[in-house]
Amino acid sequence: MAKTKASTKATTKDNSSVSSASFKSKTIVKKPKVSSKEKSTEFTREVKMFRNQKEYFALDDDLKKNCGFATRAIYGGFRSDPLHGGVTPAIDLSSTYAQTAPGQLSSCMDYSRCGNPTVLALQRNLACMEGSNYAFALNCGLSAVTACLSLLKKDDHLLTVDDVYGGTQRYLRKVFGPQTGIDWNMTDMTDFENFKKNFKKNTAMVWVESPTNPTLKCLDIKRIAEYCKQKGALLVVDNTFMSPLLQSPLKLGADLVIHSLTKYIGGHSDLLGGGIMFNDAELYDKLHFNIKSIGTMMAPFDAWVAFRGCKTVKLRVLKSCENALEVAKWLEKHPKIEKVLYPGLPSHPHYKIALKNRADPKFSGGSGMLGFYIKGDLKKTNKFLSSLKLITLAESLGGVESLIESPALMTHGSVPVEVRKQVGIDDNYCRFSTGIEEAEDIIADLKQALTKI
Repeated sequence: MAKTKASTKATTKDNSSVSSASFKSKTIVKKPKVSSKEKSTEFTREVKMFRNQKEYFALDDDLKKNCGFATRAIYGGFRSDPLHGGVTPAIDLSSTYAQTAPGQLSSCMDYSRCGNPTVLALQRNLACMEGSNYAFALNCGLSAVTACLSLLKKDDHLLTVDDVYGGTQRYLRKVFGPQTGIDWNMTDMTDFENFKKNFKKNTAMVWVESPTNPTLKCLDIKRIAEYCKQKGALLVVDNTFMSPLLQSPLKLGADLVIHSLTKYIGGHSDLLGGGIMFNDAELYDKLHFNIKSIGTMMAPFDAWVAFRGCKTVKLRVLKSCENALEVAKWLEKHPKIEKVLYPGLPSHPHYKIALKNRADPKFSGGSGMLGFYIKGDLKKTNKFLSSLKLITLAESLGGVESLIESPALMTHGSVPVEVRKQVGIDDNYCRFSTGIEEAEDIIADLKQALTKI
């Protein structure tokens, strides 16, 4: 039992002849001393703020110039809360922001569809990781796609790589092309002369993936970028398969880099998000206007989840790469595997290009993504995929868990059959996203499933 405070005394009159029933006590409480004037701990702190969201990105310039990737990924966009010192950003759920007078904003925020403090912190972090001046965070990867394509106008031409993500293809074929009337076509860009042959006078944008999704073709980004600049076309690189760690398209000459944040940046299969990273201030204004007009800005809670994922990108991606290389080498030797596609192996047809594109000479040129062809038909391939016990049969990639899929039936099912055959998306092709489990456990699961066919 706690003791009474020193300021309180209890006194009793001693009378042992009196029964307990008639025993009386009296408590005397001393009043606390009150100072004549209560001292306040009030203080004033200066917080630097801007009227324009894009000015905040410059606050991370020292990190970009002086720090390595992991440090930028941890501290980019947020060091600590300037009010209370919290080391993670708060989730600002406000949908709207008070104005000091009509049309006079309290800061640079007016409505969360146009900008939000939590989302802005993530955007600064994305720019830090990619080494860009600016970034936008959107509600899914395809929103990043549609935002970039919104830069095109009537009479422009769009040229894309032939083996492009199925969702991007579906949007181009079923929505973008028919509804905008903008001319577009796909071509094999591994052949540079073929790329130039398909480039038109009105080509305003070139769309590249390297490695491509799902057959992992690697393109000479620098060479393509130089040609685009000569012709005055924007180059967009979908860098999702490589993450900001392994490949830096902006340094190779790209104008815009996009990511599905759902994948390596989020990294835990619990998030939908898209990112656009770039350097040009004019592009910032154009994209910001289009994004807020279309309504595809990321939500604050999703931004907070993505921001948390950013901090461990390097650890997760490097482990995924390590496992993927080991798995790819094992698959190459297996008698039931027809062919393995992994850009980090000398056997890959574009191995030298992958080495040229990598952000650091220490990297293999690959990521956690690989592909392989089963010796057999669709029935055998489906039997193999259905026999896996540890590895999850599911779409998506870049998570901590290993994921495998059949592009012909899943992610690229909407791609016309003739196009799938042309680019190598055969019925016996499997796309594999290597997780960060123990490599021997991944291989053991692949091994037992292959015994079933």
